Amino acid sequence: MNNNIIYRLFPEPVFKYKLENFQNFNQDLTNYIYELRQNDDRGLNKSNKGGWHSNYFKLGVKDSIQHKFTLEIQKYIIDVFQKYGWKTKNVPISINEMWAIINRNEDFNVLHSHPNCYLSAAYYVKAPPNCGKFEIECPNIAKLNSFPSIEKPNDLNVRIVSIDISEGDLLIFPNYLPHKVAKNQSNDDRIVISFNVGIK
Repeated sequence: MNNNIIYRLFPEPVFKYKLENFQNFNQDLTNYIYELRQNDDRGLNKSNKGGWHSNYFKLGVKDSIQHKFTLEIQKYIIDVFQKYGWKTKNVPISINEMWAIINRNEDFNVLHSHPNCYLSAAYYVKAPPNCGKFEIECPNIAKLNSFPSIEKPNDLNVRIVSIDISEGDLLIFPNYLPHKVAKNQSNDDRIVISFNVGIK
């Protein structure tokens, strides 16, 4: 049948960027995050299994590394809005909250999503080899619970997608996409900054 058409409708995007001059940011961000852990070694229990989850960053401290980082990533957030076709002019787009996760060997993050925002993101400050892939699950629950046997994996039947990451990578995606992070199989820390984007 050569005259058929397949409409690939309602795509679920994950936007991947490499932060410009990420080396200049990552050392200062690493120092900031380790200092946060030193001052609050308990952290929070969220999606992390093992590891350490920080409280929210204080983003309003001018000239701080976290403030400089938020200014740097604004252009990527705007680019995502524009690729979606969403309005950006005179729209108060904001980072609602930002936090860090340090995962040691064998630590991971369970499947979760981020409520009360439009976009979520993960930025890789420290990502040694074999530190665990970023994994997205299909948000269509019906497709997860009922399907025939799969002979050839393709974009119409895939249920889980694993994304290779490296230092300086910024992933931005819809807040409702279920995602998780595989076990850190390296002997070094994996450090990720996550944040949510909304409109004030």
